[in-house]
Amino acid sequence: MKLPIIPSRRLAVLAGIALGTPAFAVVSIDYVTVGDINNANDAATGGLYGAVGYEYKISKNETTISQYAAFLNAVAKTDTYALYNTSMQTNANISGIQRIGTSGDYSYTVLGSGNRPITYVSWFDAARFTNWLHNGQTTGAQNASTTEDGAYTLNGATSGVGSSKNVGATVWLPSENEWYKAAYYDPNKGGPGVGGYWAQATQSNTINSNTVGAAGAANYFDSTDFAVTQSGSYSSSQNYLTDVGAYGPNSESAYGTNDQAGNVFEWNDAVVFGSTRGMRGGSWANNSDSLPASKSNVNTPPNELDYVGFRVASVPEPSALLLTVLSASALLTRRRRFTL
Repeated sequence: MKLPIIPSRRLAVLAGIALGTPAFAVVSIDYVTVGDINNANDAATGGLYGAVGYEYKISKNETTISQYAAFLNAVAKTDTYALYNTSMQTNANISGIQRIGTSGDYSYTVLGSGNRPITYVSWFDAARFTNWLHNGQTTGAQNASTTEDGAYTLNGATSGVGSSKNVGATVWLPSENEWYKAAYYDPNKGGPGVGGYWAQATQSNTINSNTVGAAGAANYFDSTDFAVTQSGSYSSSQNYLTDVGAYGPNSESAYGTNDQAGNVFEWNDAVVFGSTRGMRGGSWANNSDSLPASKSNVNTPPNELDYVGFRVASVPEPSALLLTVLSASALLTRRRRFTL
C-alpha cells in the first residue's frame, strides 16, 4: 500500500513540533496551577478582587534576568523597540545584563546571578516577552512572528496603554484578579475546603521579617534595614535584589508562588484610569505599606524602573485541556448516535 505524502508543516504539527521554534526550549517557566474555580472576591477589598471562574497557571517565580537575557539574544540583535535599557547594566542596585556590539549584531550576557528578577522593563517589554513565549520562542527581528503579535497585538506600539489580551493567548500578563488570587487566596484557609484570603502573599496576615530564611518574610525595606544588607544605609554600589524563591518555602503563597510580596513590583494586565496599568507586590526599595492585598498600585505603561518586573500566566495543564476536548468529543459522539 502506498502511504500518503504528508506536507512537512502538517507532519511537524502531528509530531508536536511548531515550525520556526528552536529544537530545545530557550526559556523554561516553572508554573503552579491555580484551581478552585468560582471563588468569591475578597470581602476585605469591598468585593473588588480575587474571583476567577476558571483554572489557569501562573509562574512560580518572577521573570528572571537569565530568562530575559535569552529573550534579548533571540530577538534583539537589532533592538527595534528598546527591550533593553542600559540601566540593566549601569544601575548597580539591580544590574544583571550587559549588552555588547552594535545594532544589528547586539549580544547580551548575564552579570552576576541570573536568578534575580529582571527590572527596567515597561509593560510593553513584558507584553513582548509573553508574545515571544506564545510564538514558541522564535529567533529573529522584532516582528509579528516574534514580539509584535500573539498574546497582544502591539504592532510597534511603545506608548499609550497597549492592547487587550488576544483570544487564544497561551501566555500572558496576569489579570489583576489572576495575580491577586495566586497571591492571597487559600482554598483551605478556614479548614479543608474552606477558602479565604490572607492579607499577605506569604500565607499570613503580617510580614514578619525581611531576613532570608525567616518564615513569612520578604525582600522589602523594613523602615530600618534593606533586606540584602540588613543595614539602613543606602549604597549606590549595592545590588539589593534577591534570587527568586530565596524566601521560600516558608514564605510562599498557598499555591506555591514566590516573591509576590517584595523583591520587585509586578506588572499586571489591568487598565486603570484609562491610561495606566496595574502593578502589585511591593519591592526591595519600598516599605511594608506596599506589600499587602489592600495595596493596589499603577504606573504608566512605558515606564521602566529599577523596582518593577513581572511574572506570566498561562493556560491550564494540557491534561485538563485534553479532558475538556475528550468530554466534548464524547458528548458529540453520543448526540450523533441518536440522530436519524
